[in-house]
Amino acid sequence: MSTRFCVAAALAVMVPAGLYGQTGNGAPSGPHFNLNIIGVSHDKSPNMNGSGNVIFVDLGTKTGDAVTTKILLSQSADGSFEVLDKNGTDGEASFALPVPGTYTVWARALGTPGGQSKIATCATFIDPTTGAATLLCSTDNEVFVRGTGKSSFRNVTNALTTITLVAGSPAELACGTPTVSLFATCLQDFLWQYDNNGLKLLQIRFYQS
Repeated sequence: MSTRFCVAAALAVMVPAGLYGQTGNGAPSGPHFNLNIIGVSHDKSPNMNGSGNVIFVDLGTKTGDAVTTKILLSQSADGSFEVLDKNGTDGEASFALPVPGTYTVWARALGTPGGQSKIATCATFIDPTTGAATLLCSTDNEVFVRGTGKSSFRNVTNALTTITLVAGSPAELACGTPTVSLFATCLQDFLWQYDNNGLKLLQIRFYQS
């Protein structure tokens, strides 16, 4: 069975996530696409393209500087969620997803206690005056810490589907709003910046809203 999750095809059978009850782990109940970002201590094979629901990233250490992986984002043509490049241990992976607004995003940290990671949505801004390209990351990000005991999902939709720009910056002036959604035309080359300090598993779920 394919691990791709098509929003358009699911409309007839999915109940909006807001109408579902909560599960024991804090997430909505019901159909969803599950994405696992797995921290590993050894690099994976360079050729790991293809569908799936796993992205491998460098594990890093629980102390010291974080190891950064760029998860390149593209808009899916058929409203599906799909991993395009699983191997982030070379610094980059890729993931396709629909335009925001039809789904919510939930996430939790799992694995050995003590690890943590941070994820932020970023994009490239081309200054219309100078032509200079700048990578901008949202001022709204999510930090996940794996403590002891039960780990619960929380709603991270805003942080993973929008970019909050610095007030008064050239990007905000060009976009005409302080917050832009994934794939907004005033920015380009969207990605998630994943900074890992020893977190072995970040589990992300996408639910029809």
